[in-house]
Amino acid sequence: MNETEYAALTENQKETWATGDFNEIARQNVVIAEALCEAVDPRPGQRVLDVACGSGTAALCAERRYCEVTGVDYVPGLIERARARAAANRQPVDFRVGDAQDLPFPDDSFDAVLSVYGVQFAPDQERAAAELLRVCKSGGTIGLAGPIPEGWSGDWFATHASYAPPPPGVRSPLRWGTDEGLEALLGADVRSIESTRRTAHQYYRSIEHAVTVFSTYFGPTIRALEALDGADRENFLGELEAVMRRYNRATDGTAIVENRYLQTVAIDG
Repeated sequence: MNETEYAALTENQKETWATGDFNEIARQNVVIAEALCEAVDPRPGQRVLDVACGSGTAALCAERRYCEVTGVDYVPGLIERARARAAANRQPVDFRVGDAQDLPFPDDSFDAVLSVYGVQFAPDQERAAAELLRVCKSGGTIGLAGPIPEGWSGDWFATHASYAPPPPGVRSPLRWGTDEGLEALLGADVRSIESTRRTAHQYYRSIEHAVTVFSTYFGPTIRALEALDGADRENFLGELEAVMRRYNRATDGTAIVENRYLQTVAIDG
């Protein structure tokens, strides 16, 4: 794809993530963000950047360590929500509107660069990876947490793709969840990459409630539903319910959905 095509795709993607209320989805990622901060281990006073920060979950986790934290996301509404969360907690985080593929910071600006289910969705993966490396100091740490091809994430995104196929030539965000993908994106410019497959749980009142949450608040699900009607819409919702049911570990009528993800810690070269 050329630069113009990536720009158009980025704009469409921005509209998708602005649909609904991603904060209602990100609430399930708090434990993932906490685990990533524990693995990266930023120290008080260090500069930390949360890329594609959404409503600011990882940024707020890092700030609780008294780091100097900046969060960036290209959806203005999510930045407004992140600022509101920080203000409510009296946490001095600098949240800005910006694109993971063109970060508005000088080279070597941060001791640690984090992204939780964020940068993985940038259309131009090579450019996004280059930006992570560029703004991270030499010897600094890049910490990522995101979906993998196996398990709930793989099935969830595969179901979406079968009803709302991505444009030709667009790489799957699941590429970031493989050793081969990480090596291709980061390997040549880092001293080391260590990845661990971890498990987090998503809690809902029931399987039906889980699907309702995503169909009400998750931009990609909402946009897919808007493009479907009749039997296709019902089949899509039925398949989403089947995915939730497949990974439900609760036996009391509630839903505890097992989500396997990849946690990656890379040391910039």
